[in-house]
Amino acid sequence: MVSDIRVTIDKLAFGGNGVCRIAGKVCFVPFSCPGDEVRLAITSDKRSYLLARIVELITPSPLRTTPPCPIFGTCGGCAWQHVSYAQQLAAKQQILAETLWRGARVAAGCVTSTRPSPQQYGYRSRVQFKLHGSGNNLKIGFYRTGTHLVEDAAEGCPVALPLINGALGALRSVLKSFSDVRSISQISIDCAEQGVIAVITYTGRDTAAVAAFFREQREALLPLTGLFLQSDRKSGLHKVYGDDLLTYCLPDLSSKMETCRLSYQSGGFAQINREQNAAMLEIVKRFGNFNGTEHVLDLYCGNGNFSLPIARLVSQVTGIEEYAGSIAAAQDNCTKNGITNAAFICADAVVATRRLAGSGQRFDTVLLDPPRSGAVDAVPEICRLDPATIIYISCDPSTLARDCGLLAGSGYSVKESVPVDMFPQTYHIESVTLLQKQ
Repeated sequence: MVSDIRVTIDKLAFGGNGVCRIAGKVCFVPFSCPGDEVRLAITSDKRSYLLARIVELITPSPLRTTPPCPIFGTCGGCAWQHVSYAQQLAAKQQILAETLWRGARVAAGCVTSTRPSPQQYGYRSRVQFKLHGSGNNLKIGFYRTGTHLVEDAAEGCPVALPLINGALGALRSVLKSFSDVRSISQISIDCAEQGVIAVITYTGRDTAAVAAFFREQREALLPLTGLFLQSDRKSGLHKVYGDDLLTYCLPDLSSKMETCRLSYQSGGFAQINREQNAAMLEIVKRFGNFNGTEHVLDLYCGNGNFSLPIARLVSQVTGIEEYAGSIAAAQDNCTKNGITNAAFICADAVVATRRLAGSGQRFDTVLLDPPRSGAVDAVPEICRLDPATIIYISCDPSTLARDCGLLAGSGYSVKESVPVDMFPQTYHIESVTLLQKQ
């Protein structure tokens, strides 16, 4: 491979790499920063692009910063700890704008500045740790980039909440005396304002003995307040001890004084950056411009994270979610918060929306927060409902752009899209997009 190419990095791309051009071809360079003058070695020459690694950092960019994590660069998690936070925010706005233009011809002026995270580190409320080895050779951390080799996070994870790192330290100590640690492949730790729960993925055969071991270690496992075992996905979770639910608060948007207390089951979905979750909710309120008469449909509603805090601002909310555990949590959250104008349906979003449209139901606003794959199959059914406003919360710019392009075919245009930095130090982009019927 050619290893004496001198270039300057132009920008950052979705996926985390820096970008430059070599002989007319786009070249992606991991762990580079815009403004870096580098010497590269080409590692892969594809038909339409190149991949390269840095051989020498000739002149570092002024946009570079020193990563605080000792395993940054080998851990497959963060990609941008070496990039200044201001540059991360600018890159996310640019990436979202370029993606929406390519996929849906949305003008760049519709994409606002990225909403910064109040916490650049110590923000993440849910982390999955991988395990390998046993005894004094036990590694608990994350897969190395592009491999299934575990890189030990001996000092914890800097983007995780401190309580999660504390729980990880307790688990690491307890596991030193656990004889069957090779049968544990993963530990997921979820932290809310109330509750710190671990789910241990156990592939061995003696679940009862393992549960007994961890029950005996309950005090040593503080700050954990609950622990579950998962032997396989079909059998669900086996409770070992402690809390069943995690609880957090969001503003009740109908009142400056009240809060909406929302719970969810461990293993269910919840936004991982609490403060940015609240920021997205405020954007939803602004985009909705509710006057109290609206019927709102919340697709992929989870535990009612967005629909319940806005419920008292509208006439009626209907939530649809496929995961039964989340629907049970949403219904329970309704009761706990005294909300009487919300109904929740446990069903596939596409099937349920088709039924609603077929029965003649109409909604003024459709709010959707789909998985990374987007809502391509639901788009035709949403359009049959003929809402005046669609508020699309996305965690993937490409599928958002694709779906906005489809919605444009039915007369919906993007009025504003706000990138929200839910995941500092990574290339991932959350966004809230307003579409209205022309």
